[in-house]
Amino acid sequence: MSGHSKWATIKHRKGAADKRRGKLFAKLIRQVEVAAREGGGDPDANPTLRTMFQKARDNSVPLDTIERAIKRGTGELEGVSYESVYYEGYAPGGVALYVETLTDNRNRTSSEVRTLFTRNGGSLAEPGAVAWQFERKGVVILDRSIDEDELMMAALDAGGEDIADEGDTWRLTCPPTDLPQMRDALDAAGIEFVSASSTMLPTSVVGVDSEEAARAVLRIIDALDDHDDVQDVYANFDIPDELLQAAVG
Repeated sequence: MSGHSKWATIKHRKGAADKRRGKLFAKLIRQVEVAAREGGGDPDANPTLRTMFQKARDNSVPLDTIERAIKRGTGELEGVSYESVYYEGYAPGGVALYVETLTDNRNRTSSEVRTLFTRNGGSLAEPGAVAWQFERKGVVILDRSIDEDELMMAALDAGGEDIADEGDTWRLTCPPTDLPQMRDALDAAGIEFVSASSTMLPTSVVGVDSEEAARAVLRIIDALDDHDDVQDVYANFDIPDELLQAAVG
């Protein structure tokens, strides 16, 4: 799981400055809108909306843009109706992929996702084929310079389950419903973090042992992630740090 977490951190840091910021904004806004439609427009009463709101703010989405998305979700402003569709499959080398999408046209998205799998050496699987290899968790990534005891004290009372050493970062996990209060606890303790999100963590991993294989896995993940309807791509690869850095280039 260390490779997967490392890649998530690299993507976060790249995403803050790369040319695809506009596409990232669009995805985050869509997530906010859907969360408001499904659970109401009050972040204090809708934990999912609160998480999506914070995720958008963490990525510098303007406040007024988020507020308009919430109003579209609650029906105060006209908006598009999206549905959640999930796809499961495999990358080259048997790495399991779980893909979350929000779409206003299921048939179009299904066809395009299938094409992306095929063109990049992967294959779609039947529903349920790989979902069991992942579990939903709240995940906070922090700089490794933070004192472990200080982090543990702040995290345990807020629902923290595990603190893992990821080399130059800590990975803190908690139940996804506890993520908002975990953020609050870290803020109250003055502990800064790189990212905090609800994510799917693999329960088992597939080792990747060459730069070529690593590039193939990351290529299909990037291709899927670049699709407008794809919100998140989760994978159960374990790529050693040196191979991951080489593959990222």
